[in-house]
Amino acid sequence: MIYVVKSGDSLYSIANRFNVNAANLATLNELEDPDVLVIGQTLVIPGAPDPSRPTIESNAYVEWYTERPAQSLLDEVKKRGPLLTYMMPFSYDVKRDGSLTPLNWNGLEQIAADENIIAAIVISNIEDGAFSDTLAQAIFADPAIQDKLIQNILAEAKAKNAKDIHVDFEYLRKEDRQAYVDFLKKLKEAAKGLALSVALAPKTSATQVGKWYEGHDYKQIGEVADFVVIMTYEWGYSGGPPMAVSPIGPVREVLTYALTEIPGNKIMMGQNLYGYDWTLPFKVGNPNARALSPKQAIELARERNAAISYDTKSQAPYFNYWLDGKEHVVWFEDARSINAKFELIKELGLRGISYWHIGFPFPQNWLLLNELFQVKKVQS
Repeated sequence: MIYVVKSGDSLYSIANRFNVNAANLATLNELEDPDVLVIGQTLVIPGAPDPSRPTIESNAYVEWYTERPAQSLLDEVKKRGPLLTYMMPFSYDVKRDGSLTPLNWNGLEQIAADENIIAAIVISNIEDGAFSDTLAQAIFADPAIQDKLIQNILAEAKAKNAKDIHVDFEYLRKEDRQAYVDFLKKLKEAAKGLALSVALAPKTSATQVGKWYEGHDYKQIGEVADFVVIMTYEWGYSGGPPMAVSPIGPVREVLTYALTEIPGNKIMMGQNLYGYDWTLPFKVGNPNARALSPKQAIELARERNAAISYDTKSQAPYFNYWLDGKEHVVWFEDARSINAKFELIKELGLRGISYWHIGFPFPQNWLLLNELFQVKKVQS
């Protein structure tokens, strides 16, 4: 059950109302300061999971910006491990000669083994910090480079005991649409015994124009891949105007189209574990919005004495605050917004959910995931 904090509420009055232990309620929701709640904040009231709840798969991308993942990130993966089917360290960047950039997992592979999580080797066409269409073009144009790349991917998968190869090639040229499919087919054939998954841009039609969309053929990729992750987030993004990161209407539109091209049992809905803090008034070229976790958003609302509102159209929470004479607006995720996405997964009969990325703590997501679904674990 989800409860929305109202004026005059305290943790103890809420606990008494629902006949639960206050300390347990604070622990489950991982409250930083149980004595100070925010108006509009959500709490998940613990309940027994429904034994008839549907089974889905879940994935979490794991990204870090240092030489190796920090201990806090390793701890978060281990903590959420029981509710993860897959783990995808991001990423091995492909080089023009068919080699891969190194990626120090710092023990993530052992956590995956301990928690019965399927580890994936993620490859991307990132070059100089950005997705590169010319890099992908160079790979697609040279069969010998492809062969070398595939050998390197399979060698890394063996070294890390990974059972899935995940391809995230973005911003491809329209002219390389078929070449990408052909490359995936070649990779799939070589990677016998391993799964192949692919990240897809959030399209609403087969003919959608734009650099992000035209290189992804939903139907053909869906036929080759064992499953796909559709990146249904970033409508609200760091360089754009303030809005929900994954508003329910656009998310539904993308998934509804996807189901006309790909079976639901192959589709994982992408879900952000973060929000953004924008400085107002928004102007293109101003400093980008700051990413923050749902947990950090609640702490910020508490610090700035800001009440949280909820936009029913986008199904997302937000709040405004002032700092150093400037107004800010924060859009983020809470129990209500993630519950809306969970209901959409059930309604559409999707394979599951894929989180970007696990470095942003969102305790209530995991509480509700456990209550509403049985997360599939694939025995090695």
